[in-house]
Amino acid sequence: MALHDAGGLKAATLHRRAVEAVIWGIPLVNYDLMYQAFRRLGGAANQIVYWSQLLDWKNQTTTPNPNSIYFMPFYDTADAGPILVEIPPAEGGSITGTLMDCWQTAFEDVGPAGVDKGKGGKYLILPPGYDGDVPDGYAVFRSDVHQGYGLLRSILKSGAEADLKAAVEYGKRIKLYPLSLAGAPPDTVLIDSDGKLFDATIPYDVRFFETLARMVESQPWIERDRMAINMLRSIGIEKGKPFAPDAATREILIAAAQEAKLFFDQGYEAFAPYYDGRRWFLPSDAELHEVLTENYARREIYPIDARGFLYYAAFTSVKHLGAGQFYLFGTRDAAGDPLDGGASYRLTVPPNAPVHQYWSVTLYDFNTHALIRDVSRASRASDSPGLQTNADGSADVFFGPEPPSGMDANWVPTKPGGRFEMLFRFYGPDKPLFDKTWVLPDVERMS
Repeated sequence: MALHDAGGLKAATLHRRAVEAVIWGIPLVNYDLMYQAFRRLGGAANQIVYWSQLLDWKNQTTTPNPNSIYFMPFYDTADAGPILVEIPPAEGGSITGTLMDCWQTAFEDVGPAGVDKGKGGKYLILPPGYDGDVPDGYAVFRSDVHQGYGLLRSILKSGAEADLKAAVEYGKRIKLYPLSLAGAPPDTVLIDSDGKLFDATIPYDVRFFETLARMVESQPWIERDRMAINMLRSIGIEKGKPFAPDAATREILIAAAQEAKLFFDQGYEAFAPYYDGRRWFLPSDAELHEVLTENYARREIYPIDARGFLYYAAFTSVKHLGAGQFYLFGTRDAAGDPLDGGASYRLTVPPNAPVHQYWSVTLYDFNTHALIRDVSRASRASDSPGLQTNADGSADVFFGPEPPSGMDANWVPTKPGGRFEMLFRFYGPDKPLFDKTWVLPDVERMS
């Protein structure tokens, strides 16, 4: 059908707006996919999902950390009113994490690197338009939407089994309940997802738009997004009406979702390298970090594209990046070639890594940005039991289908037949990382 024909122009417009809807709406979809995964486990709003063991591939969220114990409170103020999240003091444990709305925008970081500075704190999330009394003694956040979550990591002191159990028990001290029940708080419901499939991978097909429609229906419109109302209406997403595209529209939506995925794939790898002449990068920039930190307060800046790149590959934001954690992403080897699941690689982590907690390197499926399915483990860390170090204090970490002889403790398995990516984490990062006097080399292909 010719583009200048009425039908062709209408179809092209629908396609273009659907692509933009994916780019605009991916934070909402990313959030809701996690919440729906929790509901499939029997969870509900104002409860917490956690993992009683270190994560394995059955956690199919975008770039999770398999070297800490995860607790994720999901809240909804629509019926319950203001919600309280209590973080325990860092006595016998430590929480690193962030509380967010369903746009994945941070209210605040918590724990020793957050606003409570390890003393513990009570975080009060108020519903949109709340005009009731606000009691003293809380860190207060006024939300523009009803739903949101927290990404809270209970940090292990070491890789020993006893320290793992201690981190789990410490994390269970996190509390989540309505402010209306603060006089006699109920027990917080915690649901263990260890060993269960928790699939929140992003589907780039009609299901993306179905999820987006559910979030548009359930959440208030935010003033900054008024321009999106008509864009979404033109593709069949409108408050108060069912999302029911016909067969022809579904085909256009599928093609648009796939185009948006390609846009993300290409733009994600186009971010500037962290070190000159190296391949490591952070899929964010100063402008995006600024607006996320201030919750889009500057009206002249709304970097939707950059936000899309971040949330297609990650499931959390950070209020104070670099205070408690820092991240470097790698998708290519030193020669600039994509990381291949059928090849073998080596990464040499130099001595004196700039961390006062631990470092780790984790592998993900490039197509989904989730942990590689059906592998025995996903990462190695400075506190991994048995990790071998060299005489100078450096450590060689190997990636490939098979471990090098005698180096199983330093090996992370891959799967032939696709690309993978890696994420190097710094927990408790120190100055040499940021002034770049300590440099992480690129991964080298061995075969």
